[in-house]
Amino acid sequence: MSSPQSLCFLLVGLVWASWVLLPKFQAWRSHAAMLNAIPTVGPTGLLSGCIGTYRFFTNAREILQEGYEKAILQYPNRIFKIALMDRWVIIATGRMLVQDLMKAPDNELSMIDAAAETLQVEYTLSKAVVVHPYHVSIVRTPMTRNIATRFAEVRDEIVSAFTDHIPPPDDWVKVPAYKVSFQIVGRTVNRFFVGLPLCRNSDWLELNTNFAVEVFISAMIINLFPAFLKPIAGRFLTRMPSSMKRATQHLAPIIEERLAKEYEYGTKDWPEKPNDLISWLLDEAQDEQRTVSDLVTRILAIEVAAIHTTAFCNALYQLAAHPEVVAPLREEIEAVVEESGWTKEAVSKMRKLDSFLKETLRFSGGGGLVNNRKVLKDFTFSDGTTVPAGVTIGVAAYMHHHDEAQYDNPYTFDAFRFYNMRNREGESIKHQTISPALDYITFGNGRHACPGRFFAVYEIKGLIAHILMSYDVKLENDGVVPPYEWHGPSMDPSSTGEVLFRKRRPS
Repeated sequence: MSSPQSLCFLLVGLVWASWVLLPKFQAWRSHAAMLNAIPTVGPTGLLSGCIGTYRFFTNAREILQEGYEKAILQYPNRIFKIALMDRWVIIATGRMLVQDLMKAPDNELSMIDAAAETLQVEYTLSKAVVVHPYHVSIVRTPMTRNIATRFAEVRDEIVSAFTDHIPPPDDWVKVPAYKVSFQIVGRTVNRFFVGLPLCRNSDWLELNTNFAVEVFISAMIINLFPAFLKPIAGRFLTRMPSSMKRATQHLAPIIEERLAKEYEYGTKDWPEKPNDLISWLLDEAQDEQRTVSDLVTRILAIEVAAIHTTAFCNALYQLAAHPEVVAPLREEIEAVVEESGWTKEAVSKMRKLDSFLKETLRFSGGGGLVNNRKVLKDFTFSDGTTVPAGVTIGVAAYMHHHDEAQYDNPYTFDAFRFYNMRNREGESIKHQTISPALDYITFGNGRHACPGRFFAVYEIKGLIAHILMSYDVKLENDGVVPPYEWHGPSMDPSSTGEVLFRKRRPS
């Protein structure tokens, strides 16, 4: 090859490098500089992702607590990062940064993409759930709108479930709190979602209540692998395919019957159409979404979010640990029910009970990370800190809720903390369990606050109210709540703790 030709190829190569490689190199350097400016908690170096993922899986509380305390006392910008297998997780602390996350547009910070990554939805549920998440609007509108209409059925299932699982004993009996919470919450939720008789089918309930746990466990397993191995891990190392098949056996006949009714009457509004989750989904589903497999997936996706056993179990432990709150709670419930019956309106008036539940969620709920967002574009916080695209941002909920900057005596359980706040002038409608705030992030914040929180709160308050009216409860170990269990960044109530029940006796 002649020298002119060599020179020509060299010049072309240099031009190509300047146009293609140089911008990529500059982008990489900018990305690295932004990450390097954020303090790291946990391992760093060549194997940081592998070691960090393992440590976060086994010691998330210690890592988050260390980072949170350093962010407050040492770090200038109140954020820190943790290395996982194939990504960085950024932890933001304090109200100002929580507000920044709340206000950020979806094309910069995406909640849906973060949830899909955290739960590995493509492998634990279906990619369609992320691409076309129309089921979220079902939870936000028809589901919430029908709480009052269907509350009598929910109340009926609460009474029936407690009678079946804890027949009111004359003397104290030990009840495995976590197991019974699953059974009772599962039945109550499914009465609202799929109705009788499926809500009492033992195989459906066993599948349904365990499916939520399987999703989280499967996601944690899949997240231990790099991206190219995730499909294999999802297929062979989890029980998701067999669980989907089992759910289809229960739901397919119901869905097919509903579709046949639509065809028979030529309309979606056929006579005596059930008012439940299956109908609400069919009302909104379009074309390829109106299939058994797609509808089964979405029903299970909603069930995963709705089987909030941990919240009820935590409330049960706290109720048993604090006998001093029983009399004022009972007095309020009896007065409200006498006036309004067992209705959604009545539950809305139970302000002391609402405060008790919110304090339970603040004190012993929320787990490690909430408000998770995937960074789609480089994002700058209001304090000037910039985080690069590709990372995930979250807020350490447990640490946030136990921060003295947010609450007085944060490590003290004060059942009527929020009731007293609501009694201040001009704050009557504030500080409710369903109301997100910069200091209360259990359900997220802003337009992406959990749409199912309304049903969850009314259901759990209904469950606790029934216990107070029907039983006496206590803990055997001098009122000490059994130790919490951390699974990765999730904090759960004790799975082995017991609560003593007996039929309520006159005060």
